[in-house]
Amino acid sequence: MKRRTVLKSAVAAAALSALTATGALAENPTLKIGFVGVTSGPAAAWGISNQRSMEARAAWINETGGYTIGETTYDIEIVSFDDQKDPKRAIAGMEKMAQEGIHYVVGPNVDDGAAAVRPVAEANGIMYFPYAFPKSLYTAPASNAVLGMVANYQSGPAIYKYLMENEGIQTVAFVAANESDPLSQRDGGVAAAKELGLEVVSDNVTYQVDTTDFTPVLTPVMRSQPDLLVLSGVSPANAPQLIRSARELGFQGLISTETAQDAGVLAEGAGDLANGFISVGGASTPELASDMMREFVQRYTDMFGEYNDESNTKVYALEYILETLKADPSAIDDVDAFQTTMDTFEASNPYMVGDAKLSYVGMTSFGQKRQIAVPLVVNVYQDGAFETLFVAEVD
Repeated sequence: MKRRTVLKSAVAAAALSALTATGALAENPTLKIGFVGVTSGPAAAWGISNQRSMEARAAWINETGGYTIGETTYDIEIVSFDDQKDPKRAIAGMEKMAQEGIHYVVGPNVDDGAAAVRPVAEANGIMYFPYAFPKSLYTAPASNAVLGMVANYQSGPAIYKYLMENEGIQTVAFVAANESDPLSQRDGGVAAAKELGLEVVSDNVTYQVDTTDFTPVLTPVMRSQPDLLVLSGVSPANAPQLIRSARELGFQGLISTETAQDAGVLAEGAGDLANGFISVGGASTPELASDMMREFVQRYTDMFGEYNDESNTKVYALEYILETLKADPSAIDDVDAFQTTMDTFEASNPYMVGDAKLSYVGMTSFGQKRQIAVPLVVNVYQDGAFETLFVAEVD
């Protein structure tokens, strides 16, 4: 009898403990933040970096007690949808967010997807933070999209000017995939290069995204002997193949892109041939990184077994959303209030040393504040890792 009593008591205690734990976990209401972006296919690295950054930061917030907005502390839940770089799926993803009552979404990662979801976002009161560059998304009458990174028409001129002043480049050639995003970035790059006084020696060579042999693509470009070869809008999967082909054709000049890349993919696909490749990096260098940024990198690495430098930029979107909601708690269900708050919003930047601030910018490019302020960090790939080439700011 005594043994049974002990067992019953143990079971009761375990049940009570489970109920207590469940109650503790359920103490905070949940605030859902969405992600709609590409996490499969050649451009997967862009969206995976987004999703993992959000999940790592949300887990960190929840582990440390939640996020307080007004008088309520929330646990953060990330609701993700892989749009497979397909505009129709991006629309379906944004519709899913609307059905779940989600008002704040990060993504999509490409121009077509970001443009496609605009009607759904505006009709359902959703603010979304794309990593896409068309100015029409961020200029009036559009109001619900916020650019989550530095655009190619902001980074391209900065890269070209730096290379003109430091490497003496005078001629440039552009190669792009035959898709709207890369072609748009190519056209923007060509215009910027000409405005700076560079001679554009080739700007009409394109390739299909499923190309595996880039030698025929690049051969006519190599004949123009440019000082700089720009891979406009190149995906992380295609970049090493293009670099390898250019080098194997004997190209000795500089190669750059205005898109973020993955050092691991470059190392695996191009090895030492990728040394010297210039790309836009994450928004934090080792010199700029705060203790909180270093802890984020460690938590991300522990959670996923690896780290993508681009996440130095991608970590910011969730932080901006939550900090803006904190500035005006009524914005949780009212995107009009969120938009009003954006005009004067300012908060400390937890990921950078010094007195850096979180704020919304974009007046020069868009005529309204529809871009998050992150540093423009330009990297150069060397021996399996990215090194900082220079750092600039964007209005």
